[in-house]
Amino acid sequence: MKQSFSAVRPSPIAGSWYPGNATVLRSEVSRYLDSARLPALPGPVLGVISPHAGYHYSGPTAGYAYRAVQGQSYDLVVVASPLHDYLPYPFLTSAHQSYATPLGEIEVETDLLQQLNEKLQKRSGEHLTAIANDHEHSLEIQLPFLQTALSQPFRLLPLMVREQNPAALQEMGEVLAEIVAGQHLLLVASTDLSHFYPEEEANLLDATMMAQFAAFSPQGVLQAEASQTGFACGSGAVAVILWAAKALGGKQVTLLHHSTSGKTSGDHERVVGYGAAAITQ
Repeated sequence: MKQSFSAVRPSPIAGSWYPGNATVLRSEVSRYLDSARLPALPGPVLGVISPHAGYHYSGPTAGYAYRAVQGQSYDLVVVASPLHDYLPYPFLTSAHQSYATPLGEIEVETDLLQQLNEKLQKRSGEHLTAIANDHEHSLEIQLPFLQTALSQPFRLLPLMVREQNPAALQEMGEVLAEIVAGQHLLLVASTDLSHFYPEEEANLLDATMMAQFAAFSPQGVLQAEASQTGFACGSGAVAVILWAAKALGGKQVTLLHHSTSGKTSGDHERVVGYGAAAITQ
């Protein structure tokens, strides 16, 4: 039986992972943005790496990522995230025409997704699997930050990554760059860092992973994950975005912030790590 779904993907996490009331949500996100103090960045921002836990936990760190683009406008935003549900597909996207949050609807760039799918199939035989009515929080949770930080509405290219093979991820990143070249765009990689280690150990693991971000090394990100010397649940998504950014003229990754859930929960024995970074041209 064919699954039925509406053109608009309703939020399954508004009211839990972040506030369901638009006024409260915008105020909370604005507070995180206003609290962030960034270093001088060496060039225009092409992309950001941002965490994806509930705002109560990771919102302050996400505020650093989006402070880097606050007040800017982009025609297109590519958000790459992991997929936490098990589905046996390497690359996925949304079958919906738009995403809804309490701050409004965001149009999905269906034409570019079709081009991406066609070019990917020709190049590697891989394809995008479109899913509907998903509960993936890691992609959606970036959207209210984008809606608040950016000065104008934007179109969204949503990409969920389960693939871990470096060659396939590099292929996706480079094909993605070809498709979006010439667009005024922002790249977003959604990932948390280590999960459920004591805070002292988590800080070391997260420093190893974030060093690979700073080295602008998608290979290093994947190797750290594979060797368990550092962790990022969105390592595949980060690798795709870094490879795409390299192909689009990205020159440097600047680390902006790190925190753990221990600051909010008070539990320092089992923490989740959060990091923010900016990719500049």
